[in-house]
Amino acid sequence: MSVSTPEQKEYVAENSDSGERLDRWMATIWSELSRSRCKALVEDGHLYLNGAPLTDPSAKVRGGGVYRLDMPVPVAAIPKPENIPLNVLFEDDQLIVINKPAGMAAHPAAGNWTGTLVHALLFHCAGTLSGIGGVERPGIVHRLDKDTSGLMVAAKTDKAHQSLSDQFAARGIERAYLAFTRSAPQPRTGRIEARLARSRHDRKKMAVIDTLDSRAGKYAITNYKTLETFGREPGKSVDHPMAGLVECRLETGRTHQIRAHMAHIGCPLLGDPVYGRGRSVLLAKLDDGKIFRDFRRQALHAAVLGFDHPITGKTIRFETILPKDMQRLRGFLERI
Repeated sequence: MSVSTPEQKEYVAENSDSGERLDRWMATIWSELSRSRCKALVEDGHLYLNGAPLTDPSAKVRGGGVYRLDMPVPVAAIPKPENIPLNVLFEDDQLIVINKPAGMAAHPAAGNWTGTLVHALLFHCAGTLSGIGGVERPGIVHRLDKDTSGLMVAAKTDKAHQSLSDQFAARGIERAYLAFTRSAPQPRTGRIEARLARSRHDRKKMAVIDTLDSRAGKYAITNYKTLETFGREPGKSVDHPMAGLVECRLETGRTHQIRAHMAHIGCPLLGDPVYGRGRSVLLAKLDDGKIFRDFRRQALHAAVLGFDHPITGKTIRFETILPKDMQRLRGFLERI
């Protein structure tokens, strides 16, 4: 039985529908939607079963279940310039380097159709961004997660875009991140080489895959160094701190690479809502000022960015201090 409005589509699954793959079934019920579109809508959280959100397009249909699809509001295909202040560290006629705040998405996507770095760059650069990234990602050479702060470079010309992209591909870009982690890595300095692929259990997560198959996932390398440790686990030695400040240097740039790699070695980033495995009860108990409990993003900052200028060939390097929210977090950790 089907009921539809311009914004919502609802269907009560028949018993005969039971066991069908969800995205395939959706495409037969709502024939105006392709299977790939149905899959994307589910992954982005637009489908509900009996009022509860679903995110796995491969899940099986439940006969008798009430499925509701909330269609996202249509948005313009081409982002429009928005007058959003930017912290510009360097700019010439070839590129621009900015210190991105936490909470700003790099480019438009589901849930972030406005207020992104792209919208801000379109206003600030006024038509001088590289077109290689397409209309949705003009000038964007690399990206940071929405809630990761720090250094990004964008290209104003196609030549600069190509040069920077080649440097990223050849691992010629210097990138260093600062992260506050639960516990601290053992050994304190090391190298993580582990392939990453989309998690089978949670499509929002990347997962380390244990396989020798070079075709599976994407090869990823993170070099880390523990700069400082904080407190210690009750009843344990100083070798078991409650938290750490870790510098991570990337040789590859995979989605969620640092977050997934650090969680894999048992040191998830503080505040990480996806890989954090729950908030630390021990840290929360010591948090009289609610600094830790109110920290609601992954504690990750892109602190160093260095590359060769696409035209002059001169190496240029930028370094930023921790943003204020991470400075407050550090102050709390130093007192535990």
